[in-house]
Amino acid sequence: MNYQEERSSDCRISDAWTYKGLKTVIIENNLIQIIVLADKGADIFSFIDKETDTDVLWKTPWGVRDPKTTIPPTGDPASVWLDFYEGGWQTVLPNGGYPGNVNGADLGLHSDINNIPWDYSILVDSPEKVSIIFSAKSIRYPLNIKRKLTLNNHSKILEIEQTIHNDGEENIDIVWLEHIALGEPIISENSTLYLPENSTILTHPDDVEASSKLNPDFKGPWPYAELKNGKKIDFRKIPPKNDRSLDMAYISEMEKGWYAIRNDNNNLGWVVSYPKEIFKYLWYWRNFGGGYGYPFYGRSYNAGLEPCTSFNNQGLEESIKNGTSLKLKPKEKINVKINAGIFSGSGKIIDVDENCNIVFEE
Repeated sequence: MNYQEERSSDCRISDAWTYKGLKTVIIENNLIQIIVLADKGADIFSFIDKETDTDVLWKTPWGVRDPKTTIPPTGDPASVWLDFYEGGWQTVLPNGGYPGNVNGADLGLHSDINNIPWDYSILVDSPEKVSIIFSAKSIRYPLNIKRKLTLNNHSKILEIEQTIHNDGEENIDIVWLEHIALGEPIISENSTLYLPENSTILTHPDDVEASSKLNPDFKGPWPYAELKNGKKIDFRKIPPKNDRSLDMAYISEMEKGWYAIRNDNNNLGWVVSYPKEIFKYLWYWRNFGGGYGYPFYGRSYNAGLEPCTSFNNQGLEESIKNGTSLKLKPKEKINVKINAGIFSGSGKIIDVDENCNIVFEE
């Protein structure tokens, strides 16, 4: 925008930025700042708490790369995505998980809308509220998506409204994943993860890699899973980096769609609420110093806590086979609301409502 009211306080939004060659939008108020890479999937790259100068989202060791200026060394359908994965938060459609071929469409890892530029339009720009809508079309699927972000003044919660639209004239299956990766200090051995109590833990059917420690194909009540040595592990606690493990797990049968995680040393936390009727699973990517070889080489300490329509991370082909893919009829639209943000407070968390208001145990 060439003609925009400039403000130095309250809510602000600006698209007058590029980062490493990518068109970038900055959304902020007096409490938080959010950086969105419009030219790369409208990824939420940073979510910064101003009071503590903390970015809660994890960054990959290689960071942001501009797809326009980097040629992948090979055409491997997983590596092409990983080469450009900067961390942060991606909306993943139509294929969440590993590559596959569906209806003749060759779908790469987590493809394809988060590696392409999105259009956008600023809807509201006032001291009390800012709002922007991003939109894109899948390259290999008849799928359109709109993503509206709204931030109110004096709030640490980002409001997200998303619409997906099957533009085709036949039924389609998709996996819809909100790929949220968190890093230090939210992720730490002093942190606690909270979920609705009556949830179920599923571990991945196989080892993710050589450093995996969870017993494959385990199913049991939250919060305890099982290690390969037969011992129980409490999923409420986060292992340290010297755990040197990389695992995948999935939370299912949740009574409500929410999670919260807090560093109990400084009481800084991250909270997300979402419609469990659409996102029936919460993927839990546990990258605690494992992940040897490409692309992490043991350098990463992070957790992905990712609402998803489907089970498991083997991709759309597998989700169709196991009956968990999301089905859209011709011209069908689905609308969802997701709220996410930063909080502070001590005590056990027993509930979170759809607006991310937290209830602590008295």
